[in-house]
Amino acid sequence: MAIKFILSDYVDRAIAQAIYDKLEDGTFTGRIPVCKGVIAFASTLRECENELRSTLEDWILLGLKLGHSLPVIDNIDLNKEPSLEPMDTV
Repeated sequence: MAIKFILSDYVDRAIAQAIYDKLEDGTFTGRIPVCKGVIAFASTLRECENELRSTLEDWILLGLKLGHSLPVIDNIDLNKEPSLEPMDTV
């Protein structure tokens, strides 16, 4: 039985769609087009990726808390209501 980490997979697959650009001043910007408003800036590409991941995580948590519809990424849909297993299956 394979263990699935839905939120981690969602973040990884969203980050895989990121677009990075080097700015005129030598710094970097990163964005995830499907996740509107998720953008980051940093002095190195690695820092930019880390900042983008952190921004994405905050964006997801806020979106879930506020009931916003999040984009489906690679068939991972965070908008579905969780299903609960009966206690006797634990």
